[in-house]
Amino acid sequence: MPGTGPILVTGGNGQLATSLQTLGNDRVIRIGRPEFDFDHPETIPAAVEKYKPSVVVNAAAWTAVDLAETEKEGAARANTSGPAALASACAQADIPFIHVSTDYVFSGDKGAPYTEDDATSPETVYGSTKAEGEQAVLTANIKSIILRTSWVYSAHGKNFVRTMINAGAKNPVLKVVGDQSGNPTSSDDLAEAILAIIALIERDGWKPQYRGIFHASGSGETTWYGLAVAALEEAAKHGQTMPQVNAIRTEDWPTPAKRPQDSRMDNDKLHRVFGVKMPDWRHSVTRIVHKLFSEA
Repeated sequence: MPGTGPILVTGGNGQLATSLQTLGNDRVIRIGRPEFDFDHPETIPAAVEKYKPSVVVNAAAWTAVDLAETEKEGAARANTSGPAALASACAQADIPFIHVSTDYVFSGDKGAPYTEDDATSPETVYGSTKAEGEQAVLTANIKSIILRTSWVYSAHGKNFVRTMINAGAKNPVLKVVGDQSGNPTSSDDLAEAILAIIALIERDGWKPQYRGIFHASGSGETTWYGLAVAALEEAAKHGQTMPQVNAIRTEDWPTPAKRPQDSRMDNDKLHRVFGVKMPDWRHSVTRIVHKLFSEA
């Protein structure tokens, strides 16, 4: 497949879309509302027809986890029917489709890192719509790659790392959940992985083993408490006062949607099939916090 057309990325100003454009330069075209909107299905094939991309990356999603519990129809459009329609439009143009999914497709009670062979077991509307979206995408386009990721953060947009640094600048004591485990993922690292996959497809052509679900989260594991401490310790190196950080239990911080207790994921398949290895989350936190302070 010649890599002559653009890489079309949905998700507007989201973390991943921004990282993809920054790293992919002029070849990446970012689109979002109102030009592209899952709530307006007619915009979906229109975008593919207009830009004639070589590949489409869907970084658009309903990510308001708690709000999804009461806004089920909107979440379903954004996470299930919309991505399926986009995958279908790509199939009609015979181009690969890369779709980003989430650790929330799992309940978090396995007690070990999840592999792609583990059955999904979502316990939230968000997780259910994303799990259904995965299957809908795979059905709609034979050239589909699903990348499940988790705990995404960056130097831009709304995310946990930026929230903790901002809170730490204003409060001498912070409380952070310490009994949920997962893999923090820099949106820059995820973007690098996606661009490497695209480069491989364009070099070697599409192969049947590329179709399917892959885990693409930061290497290594921690808790929200561990991530907060790591980010704040890096911020302290840039002159910010280090607050006292206290670990609390999940039940001390109730939310409308249940969070997976342990959503660690195994990335071996990603490395085996595409040769892509996700960086260790600690190194990535250091890089992102440095970027955050240098840009500020």
